Amino acid sequence: MMQLEDLRLVSALSRSTSLSAAARALDVTPPALSVRLKKLEAALGVNLAVRSAHRLSLTAEGEQLAVQAAALLAQLAQLPDSLRREGQALRGTLCVAAPFGFGRKHVAPLLAAFSRQHPLMRINLDLMETPWPVKRDADVVVHIGSVRDSSWVAHPLAGNERWLCASPCYLKLRRFAPTHPRDVLNEPCICIRENEEDVTLWHYRQRAGRCTKLGKRESLRVVPLLTSNDGDVARQWCEQGLGLVLRSQWDAAPAVASGQLVRLLPDWAFDSAPIVALVPTRQGSTARARALVQFLRQAFHPKTPW
Repeated sequence: MMQLEDLRLVSALSRSTSLSAAARALDVTPPALSVRLKKLEAALGVNLAVRSAHRLSLTAEGEQLAVQAAALLAQLAQLPDSLRREGQALRGTLCVAAPFGFGRKHVAPLLAAFSRQHPLMRINLDLMETPWPVKRDADVVVHIGSVRDSSWVAHPLAGNERWLCASPCYLKLRRFAPTHPRDVLNEPCICIRENEEDVTLWHYRQRAGRCTKLGKRESLRVVPLLTSNDGDVARQWCEQGLGLVLRSQWDAAPAVASGQLVRLLPDWAFDSAPIVALVPTRQGSTARARALVQFLRQAFHPKTPW
């Protein structure tokens, strides 16, 4: 099999009038160049050049190979620019995975806008209960929650607190006005199974006034009345007055703003679930993945849409 250095050797020979001149062009000694030429001729089974002490000329086979070598070397030289153009055009297929609810509400509309900007690219969106680590063949995974896996690079997209919520009718009927997270232990709770987390163990810290410093992390174990793997279902149960729910801010905030839910204990911070774009390290340098991650970061930052 011919190597890149063989192509450069033949190309240099075609441009030189002597073996010494070709050796200078390649920055090698004439004896070293002569040895390389003999090995190449032996491998190909043909004579490529006729050389003497003062003269060098290519055979017909040598000239044919020199033309092909020059074309290949020119293509290699243009390859970086070609790849950059391809990257700008974003051709090919981009596979994206995201959670059901967040994917439908936020990721899908953004991918539609991204597709309009890059019409030559095909986009495949997989919505699933737990996209990571299931979709390891994806180019980008939109994930909600923590990640502890060095084989993925996490690009932060948006902050996402967890809010403790109840419906107005629930609060009125049960006359429930909590002042501490442990007050929920006597109340019916709704839990969401996600990311293989221990969903009945709620972690919380007290906020220190208006500053961002939080108090000591504590935990409580709830016994759920209702459990689902669908966050939309859990929120709807809460809106119907069936219990308390600890729900992601991206989903709870619109319901709180519309009056369907009431946020409880705002002076306490429950463990957050940041929204990140995960890129496998083996694909981290692809132009398509980089372009989408940059697009998502600009869409979510600095103002979170919810």
